[in-house]
Amino acid sequence: MHEMGIALEIIDIATASIPADLAGSKVARVNLAVGQLSAIVPDSLQFCFSIVSKDTALEGAELVIDTRPVVAVCKACGHRWTVGKPVFTCPVCEGSDLTLESGRELDITSIEIAEEA
Repeated sequence: MHEMGIALEIIDIATASIPADLAGSKVARVNLAVGQLSAIVPDSLQFCFSIVSKDTALEGAELVIDTRPVVAVCKACGHRWTVGKPVFTCPVCEGSDLTLESGRELDITSIEIAEEA
């Protein structure tokens, strides 16, 4: 389950991203962009995050996962489409020389600090 390692990295990155003048603050939310080809199981990542965030600045933080589709561009004809099947050929010219524009992401898009009570 590589989601545990990813959850630990999220904790490390988010903790290191808290500005010095906000040291001791809690993180309220972490927003992720996760591509469909990233081999991440969102429910498993959520579960692992809830475990590894205990006793950290991220304990109780919401982990929001935005799943990104696989988008390809055919190098032969320039057609751009969202790949819906495990077939990587252009639906227009049937070419197989493609560039993937999205679908492999695993990015923290933002981290939100909790407001002080």
